[in-house]
Amino acid sequence: MQRFSHPPTDLAFVQDPYPFYDSLRSAGDLAWWDEYAMPCATSHRAVHAILRDRRFGREVPPELAPTIPDHLARFYKVEAHSMLELEPPRHTRLRGLVLRAFTSRRIKALEPEITALTHEKIDAFPRGTPFDILTAFCQPIPVVVIARLLGVPDDMAPQLLRWSNAMVAMYQASRTRRTEDAAAEAAADFSDFLRHYIDTRRADPRDDLITHLIAAEEEGEKLSTDELITTCILLLNAGHEATVHTLGNGIKTLLETGTRQIDEGTVEEILRYDPPLHMFTRHAYEEITLYGHTFRRGDQVALLLASANHDPDQWPEPDRFEPTRAVTQNTSFGGGLHFCVGAPLARLELQIALPILWDRCPTLRIAETPRYANTYHFHGLERLMVQPP
Repeated sequence: MQRFSHPPTDLAFVQDPYPFYDSLRSAGDLAWWDEYAMPCATSHRAVHAILRDRRFGREVPPELAPTIPDHLARFYKVEAHSMLELEPPRHTRLRGLVLRAFTSRRIKALEPEITALTHEKIDAFPRGTPFDILTAFCQPIPVVVIARLLGVPDDMAPQLLRWSNAMVAMYQASRTRRTEDAAAEAAADFSDFLRHYIDTRRADPRDDLITHLIAAEEEGEKLSTDELITTCILLLNAGHEATVHTLGNGIKTLLETGTRQIDEGTVEEILRYDPPLHMFTRHAYEEITLYGHTFRRGDQVALLLASANHDPDQWPEPDRFEPTRAVTQNTSFGGGLHFCVGAPLARLELQIALPILWDRCPTLRIAETPRYANTYHFHGLERLMVQPP
């Protein structure tokens, strides 16, 4: 297996990681990334296959579980119940309960709210002066939508966003001790808020996701309060983080390419072309030989989702943004048991918000060179200054 070295915090890489992915992919389906000290699946076929291979999973084999330092105990107390980090049978039970409440009917019913919220944010755009469309449009829409879905008041959205940002920073290559302390504090505060809110909903049920999850618990599904708290945190963190980045990256791409027609195919091409999450890891659960490499139990493999999305064996001229491409399944939402439960909601938000933005702001243009934030393995802009109509 060919070895490569490239710091994921390198400024050039942060701004454009795709040339490095091309180099990795040219070495075969697997390549070794020194900074992560693990093999990376780089091709579409390898990423697609490992995502669905039950010999790999997210949960660390129990005999290899690391010791949690005291200062991170509060953070990992929440993570211990996250279906994103679990395998069957716990994952099956948690995901089933979420999908019972997170139905296609409930998601579809959000369409009028997403439409009204999109218009509300555009109405508030500054006139005559450049502004950051990330904070004015891309961030508030997803966080308010997921807050309403959960049943949390709109005025809590900014605080939810702060807690969420602090927690997801734990998965960034630029993570520091300061990041860890902030994440632990946010996890504790977020948990305390939700514990109180769950108690309130038990006494005063509503037609929201928290109430439906509580009902499932009370019907003998054995969903504990800690599992309820973690599931709500996961839905918020995962439910808005990717959509914020995809909206920002998508608006940037549409403006740079002069794309005016926005339909479901355009949204799929946005997701493929510049996805919000670039890496997802798995652990091997037995000795496995794949693509010429033997994995031992507990070995990790990094699945480079964005590299898979730029595989020329799957998409002709993959570095070209082409909204009229025939839709082929990309890896932006993962796959297999851990396929993103929020994918239908994310797609709906993009399919509603972007056409309205383009219809109401046809002369919108980029006001300064966009820059991506140093948040790998996430990939999103730190700001996107635009000139208003």
